[in-house]
Formats: sequence, C-alpha cells, structure tokens
Amino acid sequence: MAKKRLVLNFPPQLIDQPVTYRLITQYQLEVNILRASITPREWGRLVVEVTGSKENLDSGLKFASNLGVEIKPLAQDVQWYQERCIECTACTAICPTGALQLSREEMRVSFDHDKCIVCGLCLPICPYGAVEIMF
Repeated sequence: MAKKRLVLNFPPQLIDQPVTYRLITQYQLEVNILRASITPREWGRLVVEVTGSKENLDSGLKFASNLGVEIKPLAQDVQWYQERCIECTACTAICPTGALQLSREEMRVSFDHDKCIVCGLCLPICPYGAVEIMF
C-alpha cells in the first residue's frame, strides 16, 4: 500500500464536482480529509492523506490532475524552523499527534512531518513563529 499526504487545490469550476468521491469509488483509494477550505465560486483546498495501491494512487492522482486539480505534497507546505525555536515546549503539549515532541534526554523539541495533520494548533502558541503553514 502506498500513502501520501497531499494538498489538493480545486479551481472554482470543480468545487461542486464529486472528485473525491470518484477517487474513492473508481480508484479504490482511502481518502482521509485532514483539513478543508471550500467556498463556492472560489478556489478550494483539501489537505488529505490518500492510501491505496501504487497503481491506483498514481492513476487517481493523474485523473484529478487532468481535471485541473493542483496537487502538491504536504511536506512542502509545513515548515518548522528549528533556529527560531527556544525549546519552551508550549507546542508539544497542544500537538494532538505528537508531530512536535520533546526529547527529555536532550531537552530539545523536534518536528516529525509524517505525524503532522496540519491542524494549525501550534501556530498561535509559538511566540517565535517556529512553525509556519505555507498555503
């Protein structure tokens, strides 16, 4: 099974189309929506985790891309700036997935992209802007 975390940007003409439904039913993909921003007649954005066979995943993403959906890997959209972090650990307490965690031995905060669901809870907590979501 292949798994990807992606940002799908939908042009206004696709907002009311069942693109996600077709990824699930026609390409047997499991689509977990982590975050969504959809407004009629404007661009829409889904942050998703998509799982399926590599062949189905590639075919499904090609289908969506051919419709006009812009597809980017999620890793490019979440940035953690270690040099800005002062190790205050405020973010580690609020992070629901443990993407931001404290190593007790070193007393250092670290960030794991694979665990991040882009919930954004860490953004207002960090006074130094060590985490940014690039949309």
